[in-house]
Amino acid sequence: MPYFVYVVQCSDQTYYVGCTNNLEKRIREHNHLKAGAHYTKIRRPVQLVYSQKFRSFARARAREAEIKRWRRHEKELLWK
Repeated sequence: MPYFVYVVQCSDQTYYVGCTNNLEKRIREHNHLKAGAHYTKIRRPVQLVYSQKFRSFARARAREAEIKRWRRHEKELLWK
């Protein structure tokens, strides 16, 4: 089963980094359901700006943690 690390841009122009095994479902949750993360729930709508696929959950979580440590401009270099 593949895992994805993703970055969404919120309506207030901030970024949220997450990890999931179903990217489409997770983006839908961020935008429409109570199951979305609190951070994005109050900053809807969100837009997917970056995703990366991994074979293992451990590698995906490690990459997520790495990206979360980056400054804003470093994150933006992923998709610009």
